[in-house]
Amino acid sequence: MDWYPLWNSLRIAAISCVLVFFTGIFAAYYASKLPRTIKGLLDVVLTLPLVLPPTVCGYFLLVLFGTKRPLGRFLAEYGIQFVMTWYGGILAAAVVAFPLMYRTARSAFESFDHTLAYSAMTLGLSNTYIFWRIRMPACRQGILAGTVLAFARALGEYGATSMLIGYTPGRTATISTTVYQLWRTNDSSGAFRWVLVNLAISTVVLLAVNLLEDRQRKPVKRK
Repeated sequence: MDWYPLWNSLRIAAISCVLVFFTGIFAAYYASKLPRTIKGLLDVVLTLPLVLPPTVCGYFLLVLFGTKRPLGRFLAEYGIQFVMTWYGGILAAAVVAFPLMYRTARSAFESFDHTLAYSAMTLGLSNTYIFWRIRMPACRQGILAGTVLAFARALGEYGATSMLIGYTPGRTATISTTVYQLWRTNDSSGAFRWVLVNLAISTVVLLAVNLLEDRQRKPVKRK
């Protein structure tokens, strides 16, 4: 059994999750401070990939980064090509997973008790310190939920990925595209094995999240 689709899917999901983690938190933090009207318009733009069919997202990515498009040709001059390359899958997975991280992080920031930040300011603490040492720990459950959802979404991404990087064994194959290709070639047993692999990974991720949440909810024992 060729395990390349598993390795490729995991690295695409992991790298895209890291990208989405920081960009999603950045966008959510500043969006939560905007006026209601502007925030509503920004939400529409940033959340659009969540409601669009993944193949449509893949189409737009091809329009932007295709080898015959201006941006695609410009990047190709520097050796960067997202079409039919495994790291193009990172771009596709990040685009479709970003709204999940953004929405959950924004909700967490909006529910944050701002009196904690104001109190820290009176002590002369910097905004950077307040953000990473006070705001982020207070919002950790929402941040954690968004991170896990983004990783799971990136791991199971098919539509945008298949549009942008296709399916090439040993180069761009992922679990999702492998399942489709095996099913299309009447290899039902092979497709089912990869389905079980995906189910196992997803189950482990969700169990880990539940374990972390249970630990966070346990009251601290006082001596």
